[in-house]
Amino acid sequence: MKHPIFPRRGTRLPATALAWLFAFLLIGPSCKSDAPEPNVTTEPTPSAPTALINSTLIGEYSQATLAGRVGDVPLVGALARLPIKVYKLTYTTQNTDGQRITASGAVLVPVSTQALPVISYQHGTIRPDDEDRAPSYYSANSELWSAVSVLASTGYVVSAPDYIGYGASKALPHPYEHAASLASASADMLRATREFCKQQNVKLNEKNFLLGYSEGGYATLALHKLLEEKYATELPVAASAPGAGAYHKSAFAKYIIGSDQPLSFLSTYVWVLDTYNRVYKLNQPTTAYYQEPYATQLQANPFGSVPSLPSQLFTSAFRQRVQADADAALLAALRDNDIFDWKPKAPLALFHGTADDYVPYFNSQDAYTAMRARGATQVQLRPIQGGNHFTSVATYTLAAYAFISQY
Repeated sequence: MKHPIFPRRGTRLPATALAWLFAFLLIGPSCKSDAPEPNVTTEPTPSAPTALINSTLIGEYSQATLAGRVGDVPLVGALARLPIKVYKLTYTTQNTDGQRITASGAVLVPVSTQALPVISYQHGTIRPDDEDRAPSYYSANSELWSAVSVLASTGYVVSAPDYIGYGASKALPHPYEHAASLASASADMLRATREFCKQQNVKLNEKNFLLGYSEGGYATLALHKLLEEKYATELPVAASAPGAGAYHKSAFAKYIIGSDQPLSFLSTYVWVLDTYNRVYKLNQPTTAYYQEPYATQLQANPFGSVPSLPSQLFTSAFRQRVQADADAALLAALRDNDIFDWKPKAPLALFHGTADDYVPYFNSQDAYTAMRARGATQVQLRPIQGGNHFTSVATYTLAAYAFISQY
């Protein structure tokens, strides 16, 4: 999926490019924050082991090469101004069982003598059979290949974790939509990126920006929460802009189970349930969740085809338990992955298409409402009017980079 980008603040653009960018910013009214408050903390930074293990140069790419990758949108290509070097990093992180493992990711480094900010870029859903889309492969199928590379070329170091289950850790199952491991793998990659840049004498400033869409949006908000709670001094958040994440898992489960309409991509919801069944040791057989013949089919292949109607897939007993909050173990797992109700300190903009039928808009609305109720003054809700999960991507990307450029 190709993502257009915004320039880093201070980059000079032709008037036609500015007009094009501003046109994409006009996405309807937003719910804005009050006056900003200082982003300070008195929490000590916990000690952590050195994250970086190794680095490998993938390639060096000129400004012209990067501009050519987005030739279908020439004005985006015109934003490229610096050559970049792309590296694969391996680093240590913690798996869902508490074991230290080796994970990987890509880091995109502009060739510059200036002190650069860092963006932690969390990618969207990657099915196991699309392994080459993981950032460390840096293939033409990756989200990093075109627009994110142009972003780096404007003057940002980009830290892009593979997550657990891809790249160096591909032998392990990916903990899909598991907040804690998405956040910790991303934080450790960010730490490894800063350690790597120090080794390479790449100058960095203290600013860490967080971006991501879909599963990447969920990972971004989970990362923001983790960094402010545990690493506020070591890895301070300058601003974050997650898009279309499923932040309110317990409400989302009821929405899915209670729907009498066909749901697109119901197989991804099955993946979430399979992950929580494993990670939280619920140890339920597939027959506890699914009707036949799907229970047997999903036992053999969790990524197999499923019907689009929840009533045809899930057993009536399971649906009743979820709706009545009667499945205590599953409810606890869902609530452990609810990341909508906390108080962020750094500027945060929640972007979401109002017609999203994959990850419904209420996930961002609920997060905004809960955060404001807790006194968060720098949170915004940025609805993308009429956008679905896929048509909103371009507008999200442009507006998200405009948002972080303020900081």
